[in-house]
Amino acid sequence: MNNARVARLGHVGLHVQDLERQKAFYRDVIGLAVTDEDLERGLVFMSSRPDEEHHELLLCGGRNVGTEARVVQQISFRCDSLDDVIGLYERFKQHGVKFDVTLSHGNAIGVYIFDPEGNRVETYWNTGLSAKQPYAEVVDLEQPPAELLDHIKEHVARYCITGFIDPSC
Repeated sequence: MNNARVARLGHVGLHVQDLERQKAFYRDVIGLAVTDEDLERGLVFMSSRPDEEHHELLLCGGRNVGTEARVVQQISFRCDSLDDVIGLYERFKQHGVKFDVTLSHGNAIGVYIFDPEGNRVETYWNTGLSAKQPYAEVVDLEQPPAELLDHIKEHVARYCITGFIDPSC
């Protein structure tokens, strides 16, 4: 019997139109470190944990479709705390980043934005709650974190961890 399995996602590579602009966004706004680059070949390697993972994101020049093309559903970056998510939310506002939505998935709180070329990016934190997916409720990250978490716990309990309104709750 073969018990081979994938341990985790290692990295994602994106073809981009403007390598320098995308590198600046993922470095200065998202907070990734450039771990290597070969600008002659149009390659930039980036990581949130450069001591552990050489790269989690590879930016490659040469995207050959327009920004209106849907090529990536989203790129998600996990945060260690709700404070990190809120801090990034504030940073995104300061940088004039285009927002999609801020959501509770019950099991996570995520901020969805678009990078300069229209790729959707999520930064999220796992709440430790169980919620059947898809589960989505728009949340306000301007409210105090304790109130936000209380609301999410109540909402998950009310919807019986199904993600949908259930009159038996």
